[in-house]
Formats: sequence, C-alpha cells, structure tokens
Amino acid sequence: MSIVEYTDFLVKALVKEPDSVKVECFDSDEDTKIIEIIVPASEMKNIIGKNGKNASALRTVIQAFALANNMNKVKVNIDAY
Repeated sequence: MSIVEYTDFLVKALVKEPDSVKVECFDSDEDTKIIEIIVPASEMKNIIGKNGKNASALRTVIQAFALANNMNKVKVNIDAY
C-alpha cells in the first residue's frame, strides 16, 4: 500500500462524502514528499476536528507510516475547495 492510498483510506473514514476526497503526493526536495489532502469546505470540520486534534492525529499517523516505509520526510497539507 502506498502512502497516498493509506492517506486516502484514513481521510475517507472521517468524512461523510468519501467520493469527494482527493489525495495527491508531490516531491518537494530530494527526500521530502508533500501529501496534499483536498476536501470540500463542508467536510473541513470533520478533518480538522475539535481544536485540530483530528488533523494532528492524521499527520502523526501518516508520518509514522512513512517512517515505517523508509521515507525520510513527509509534510501533510489539508485544503478545501
């Protein structure tokens, strides 16, 4: 399972409209990957959670997955459309 598939699985479990979620991966530097999570504005409250706890947990779990799969640095960006 790739990091994009794993992130997609996690995010779709949090939202009410899983078909509207988009996850993309970009290479920033030689060893840094950027994971872009794009959800509708109406779903942002589910992704961010109270006081940002869901967003923080998502970042932690995704970074742990990356470390387990020998990826050096991963940044997670969450955005709405």
